[in-house]
Amino acid sequence: MSEPDRRRIVSSRHLAEGEGWETSEFEYGLIIAYNAFSRWMQKCMNAAGMPELSSLEILVLHNVNHRDREKRLADIGFMLNIEDSHTINYALRKLLKLGLVASEKRGKEVFYRTSDTGAELCDLYRKVRKECFLNGLPRTGISGAELAEIASTLRTMSGQYDQASRAASSL
Repeated sequence: MSEPDRRRIVSSRHLAEGEGWETSEFEYGLIIAYNAFSRWMQKCMNAAGMPELSSLEILVLHNVNHRDREKRLADIGFMLNIEDSHTINYALRKLLKLGLVASEKRGKEVFYRTSDTGAELCDLYRKVRKECFLNGLPRTGISGAELAEIASTLRTMSGQYDQASRAASSL
C-alpha cells in the first residue's frame, strides 16, 4: 500500500497532521496497549484469587517479588519508571494490609519483600498467565525475537518521552 493510501489509525487527528504523523499512530497504539494490558493484569489477578488489586498494585507486587530481593520505595519507582512515589506508597500500604508484602525499617529506609502469601499469589498469577496468554501467543505469529525487539523499541521510546518531558518542563 502506498503511503498516501495508507489509512492512519490515530486517536487525535489534530496531532497526526504533517511531519511526524506516525508518532500519533504509535501513541494511539500505546494507549490501547496500556489499557488492554491494565485490564488483562486485573482479570489475571482476579482469576488468581485477588480481585481487589489495581493494575498499579499488581505491578508493585510483582516488582517486590522480582528476584526474591528486598526493595525500597525508590527502587520500585525507578524500576517501574514512576516519579510519583505517593502512588507507590499507597499501593505498598494496601499490599501490606492484605498481607501480600512485609516491611522492615532500617534507619530511615523501609525495605519491602513479598510475604509467603504474596509469593504464592504471584505464582498463581504466573500459572494463569501461562494458560490464558502465553499458550495463545504462538497463534499471533510474533516470535520471541520479535517480542524482544518490540520491547527494546519501547524502552528506547520511553527514553525519548522522558527527555521530551524534561524539555517541556523547562518551557
